[in-house]
Amino acid sequence: MNSKTQKSSIAGPAGALEIALDLPAGVSRGIAVIAHPHPLFGGTLDNKVVQTLARAFVQTGWTAVRFNFRGVGGSAGSHDEGRGELEDLLAVVQHAAPAGQGQAALALAGFSFGAFVTTHAFARLQAGRPIEKLVLVGTSVSRAPAAPIDSAAHNRTLVVHGEQDDTVLLADVMDWARPQALPVTVVPGVGHFFHGQLPLLKNLVTCHLASPTD
Repeated sequence: MNSKTQKSSIAGPAGALEIALDLPAGVSRGIAVIAHPHPLFGGTLDNKVVQTLARAFVQTGWTAVRFNFRGVGGSAGSHDEGRGELEDLLAVVQHAAPAGQGQAALALAGFSFGAFVTTHAFARLQAGRPIEKLVLVGTSVSRAPAAPIDSAAHNRTLVVHGEQDDTVLLADVMDWARPQALPVTVVPGVGHFFHGQLPLLKNLVTCHLASPTD
């Protein structure tokens, strides 16, 4: 993302997991773990939407941690249709923001397939520790069901979707969100990858991150 991005690898469930770390200026507000889009369609930690999310978190004082799912880039293993990828995400959380006494504040974010995996990570983690912020962009809900978001966390959750997304139809996202009464921010005229509107996406995310959690 920039010359100061720190790349390394950690031990994951299927072998090494490649991670990229970006630090904010000053004291970090917490750790934000960001998941990339579908590995079988070119998704990596360097995806432009993922980098935009990382920039938004860093700008608002968070340490941003991106990572490559198994089988992508320097990460070992092979694609597992979301099951193993969930374990990958949880391993990154445990490494970057381990639970326990003095645990760092934690935020989760994802784009497309990464947002789908992030919903399940949120569902797994929320009972045991607070998730301060949740950001879901272009959330994949049709290939496999995204997990519902606990109503108590709706004020900490930002769901953004492009009106003209032809990869994940807005109607499908609304069908997922409607039973939960989960708000969805729709960007008019925008497709799945937010071409030409990444600055707007960054602004929406930074505004959400700057808002009070309660």
